[in-house]
Amino acid sequence: MIINNPLLEDKTLHLVGEEADKLGLECYVIGGWVRDLFLHRPSKDIDVVVVGSGISLAEAVHKRLRGSHLSVFRNFGTAQVKRGEMELEFVGARKESYHRESRNPIVEDGTLEDDQNRRDFTINALAICLNKDRYGLLLDPFGGMEDMEQCIIRTPLDPDITFSDDPLRMMRGIRFACQLGFYLNLSTFEAIERNKERIHIISKERIADELNKIMLSRKPSVGWKLLDKTGLLDIIFPEMAALKGVETVDGRGHKDNFNHTLQVLDTVAEKTTLSTYTPSNPDMSEKEVLDHILWLRWAALLHDIGKPKSKKWEPGIGWTFRNHNYLGQRMIPKIFARMKLPQNEKMTYVQKLVDLHMRPIALIEDTVTDSAVRRLLFEAGNDIDDLMILCDADITSKNEEKVRRFRANYELVRKKMVELEERDRIRNFQPPIMGEEIMQTLHLAPCREVGTIKMAIKDAILDGIIPNEYEPARQFMLQKAQEMGIAIPKEE
Repeated sequence: MIINNPLLEDKTLHLVGEEADKLGLECYVIGGWVRDLFLHRPSKDIDVVVVGSGISLAEAVHKRLRGSHLSVFRNFGTAQVKRGEMELEFVGARKESYHRESRNPIVEDGTLEDDQNRRDFTINALAICLNKDRYGLLLDPFGGMEDMEQCIIRTPLDPDITFSDDPLRMMRGIRFACQLGFYLNLSTFEAIERNKERIHIISKERIADELNKIMLSRKPSVGWKLLDKTGLLDIIFPEMAALKGVETVDGRGHKDNFNHTLQVLDTVAEKTTLSTYTPSNPDMSEKEVLDHILWLRWAALLHDIGKPKSKKWEPGIGWTFRNHNYLGQRMIPKIFARMKLPQNEKMTYVQKLVDLHMRPIALIEDTVTDSAVRRLLFEAGNDIDDLMILCDADITSKNEEKVRRFRANYELVRKKMVELEERDRIRNFQPPIMGEEIMQTLHLAPCREVGTIKMAIKDAILDGIIPNEYEPARQFMLQKAQEMGIAIPKEE
């Protein structure tokens, strides 16, 4: 079948075919770009498989393509030609065989058929010829087009062999199902269940990369539920698996925290697409915004991760999860280290949101005081809007009246935040009087009293006792010093 699509009229693709013809090589665009061509998804990375030397074709294309950059990886037999946002990856057609102890294959030169046989899923085995005499010819040996029409993820060959050879394909299959809104067909699903223990040979970094792609999908809960149903979740993220289930005492059960967490995650995902999310820093690039969104979604996934450890039945009260936010943020460094997630400001940001996620809820349940809102603004800083997105999503009660009441109070908190921020400039504020001035004014060396006075000034501002201004803060400092029995030096 010849494919007629405007994207195939790209001059660069024709140029690749022309250079292949000059070298007497067959070449095909294959894999994700072809799949996305039919799914009408944007794709900038183009994989070209060559029956022969992929490096030779890449070098020839680079010479013809003005302004392009060539990278050659001779050890792998691959090359990349990049111009602007377009990336062309060239590789020679190959066949692979595996040792059970490793996912790194033994590679030999092969035919196009060999290369399509080694692909992970039928929808990624589609190939379109770029040679002039067959330009646009689709080769679909495994029914990938039909699988796309039926929204099915299926392996080209025996799924047990496919997943045993390279267990990362199990994660990729779940990720594609989540990203594309497809289904794992029964044989594929059951093969993942049978081969789940093989995931142990995959590096934590590769697993984390697939999890991050699931997190950035439109509905990430789909991926997490498939990880659970296939048995992979217990292996790669036992703390998440521990959220599952409902325990009942005296006829009273708590909510299933696994399902609740995924509901919160999906709600946050709806509010954090590139079109729905407004970052606190308007100068962030699209890539930076996506990265920030990723860690906000991780905070949503982990917001109740401390509940299994804090769960307790208290007679006369019921199920409690006291300090689960504190326990959760303490668990995050160990989780991130094991899963090879970043040990930097991104982790600290997730910890911060997990630790603070109960604070707005507490405000809407109690009387909303200016002091409490000031303290929340101060502690959340520039992350206050992200925190409010998370906390809004955390309202998941089945009691519609309770949800209505919570949301009404929630809007009151938001309104008060705006008013206090405009008036008191609390977000990320530093007290007008710093430690150096306290020491200089009161003739004190560094000591505990200096810290006590500085903290008292900060608390006085947050509690609304004094405005966030220099002179009131100075007078408060002198008053506090007197109360502490510190002699006030006479002004010279």
